[in-house]
Amino acid sequence: MDIKKRIDTLINEINKASYEYYALDNPSMTDQEYDDKYNELIRLEEKYPELKREDSPTNRVGGEAIDKFEKVTHNTPMLSFDDIFNSEEIELFDERIKKTIKNPEYTLEPKMDGLSGSLTYKDGVLVRAATRGDGVTGEDITINVKTIKSVPLHLSKKIDIEVRGEIYMSKLSFERANIERRKNNEKEFANPRNAAAGSVRQLDSKITAKRNLDFMAYFIPNPEKYGIKTQKESLDFLKELGFKTNYELNSLVHNSKEIEKYIEELGSKRESLPFAIDGVVIKVNSLADEDELGFTARVPRWGIAYKFPALEVLTKLNKIVFTVGRTGKITPNAYFDTVHVDGSLVSKATLHNSDYCIEKDIRVGDIISIRKAGDVIPEVVEVKLDRRDKELEPFKMIDKCPICNTELIRKDANHFCPNENCPARNIEKLIHYASRDAMNFDGFGERIIEDFYNMGYINNFSDFYDLGKYKDELMTLEGFGEKSINNLLEAIEKSKNNSLERLIYALGIRYVGKKTAKIFAYMFNDLDAFMASDYDKLKNINEIGEIIAKSVVDYFSDEDNLKEINKLRNLGINFKYFGTQIDTSNDKINNKTFVITGTLSKPRDYYKEILESLGGKVTESVTKKTDYVLLGENPGSKYDKAKELNITIISEDDFNDMI
Repeated sequence: MDIKKRIDTLINEINKASYEYYALDNPSMTDQEYDDKYNELIRLEEKYPELKREDSPTNRVGGEAIDKFEKVTHNTPMLSFDDIFNSEEIELFDERIKKTIKNPEYTLEPKMDGLSGSLTYKDGVLVRAATRGDGVTGEDITINVKTIKSVPLHLSKKIDIEVRGEIYMSKLSFERANIERRKNNEKEFANPRNAAAGSVRQLDSKITAKRNLDFMAYFIPNPEKYGIKTQKESLDFLKELGFKTNYELNSLVHNSKEIEKYIEELGSKRESLPFAIDGVVIKVNSLADEDELGFTARVPRWGIAYKFPALEVLTKLNKIVFTVGRTGKITPNAYFDTVHVDGSLVSKATLHNSDYCIEKDIRVGDIISIRKAGDVIPEVVEVKLDRRDKELEPFKMIDKCPICNTELIRKDANHFCPNENCPARNIEKLIHYASRDAMNFDGFGERIIEDFYNMGYINNFSDFYDLGKYKDELMTLEGFGEKSINNLLEAIEKSKNNSLERLIYALGIRYVGKKTAKIFAYMFNDLDAFMASDYDKLKNINEIGEIIAKSVVDYFSDEDNLKEINKLRNLGINFKYFGTQIDTSNDKINNKTFVITGTLSKPRDYYKEILESLGGKVTESVTKKTDYVLLGENPGSKYDKAKELNITIISEDDFNDMI
């Protein structure tokens, strides 16, 4: 027997059977036949390892482990689409396209709820797989993607091609994975998307293989190379090459009404689909039309993503727990029976303040509806009054701090603990100081900081920098080894070189957020100069005003705060600003208020940064106080408002002249 020929035959037969089973859902081989051929292939490869092919289906079981994921630069950036959420926005998209394209045709495809991946083939053989990353640079996940049975290791044509699609976990695989995790007393996955993302980034490919991930192909970056003229032809070609596509659910339409009808029909099927979807991707079908429409600096003009509205679920409110923030603000939080909200497990939501609770008449024991605000943060929508037990007690705000028992004070809609030494306030201050947007102590989670505080290692900001002297003690704590402690100490040491705006924000001065901290860093360049500034100087800074100015003066008038800042100075914390200084010499921009609207040639932050560096103020809304509206393509309602108020409208060319 010709062993090489037999191995080739087995691989071809098994790959064909896999394609029919996983991509077409139409198997022509029984499980027993498949297993027999698969086992024969394993025996031959073990006996003749020199004949084992790179695209052998036996590679799918995983086995190779890596130390880290290497970075990959995409040949063509993996851009995402803008999101829309309602019929009006669908109609606006259709109208915008029709201003350029006379009779457009659209492809409609379910928006898979997974993570984008890029597959590269040479001579029809898979050679690299990568995550989307930031769109320009991703991570090499080839070893793990090879374990995905719906990813062809060898295409039906010997061509060089890049294919993009969605890596996802089916609902069935998700349930099986969670059953396994429950058996092992492991934390369950919250939703299929998170499960897929975590699985594909395992350093041990055997773990990835066990998770039964899937891949749905939807895009070829350079379709013209293969004689393709439409997105529909791209999808047909992908299917021909051996990829799974959503060919049964995809559709071709010609206007907004047909788009809306498709969305409604797909939405009704959403729960019965074998995988999770969170919307519909709408693309112009003709590639020639795509070229004519082109791109903005950030997204394609020829496509858009419709997102399904957030889902609401009912659950029972079990208790209201009051927490203390770093400013002393008391926040009531709803704790309820754990529920799945649009794919995530949720058991807690903020109730903001006492007025919010009273307005919604929230009572412990109520049946409440929960949804994700902006599809991210859980919120209480309403109380189901028709299901209320008449014996339930109305909400009552506490009058003393739940941690230190100090009498609360009320300011506007919120209640505060005035005790500066309240342990809860101190812990929250330390958590804020170490947070990503502040000093950015990578690896310091809230639980670690709380534990270190309770053990007496950290009481003030400066104590973070002295943790090294407790290294031997810390290494004896459960969950901490030499490597993890060294990583924490390195993160703290690295933070000493942060630019000034991070330190100002980290200090936790009331009303001073990230943006305000950067303004102060711009203006003063040095923490000492900032500390020495008086009330009048502060309140006259653009965007600051009286309340923030008073808060800053009060903070630097406190002897304890000054002592702590002096400790930070002696520890070598940087007090200087590394960014660009504000230049107030341009009278056309300094102290002027701008609104940016529409699509420009560069990202909006580019213009905002320039304007702010020249003393300008950038706001979101057009009002009588607006001096200029910087106008791009497809500006929307802000343009109409500017015309109505007779605000000066400038183009990008005008902007360039001004600067």
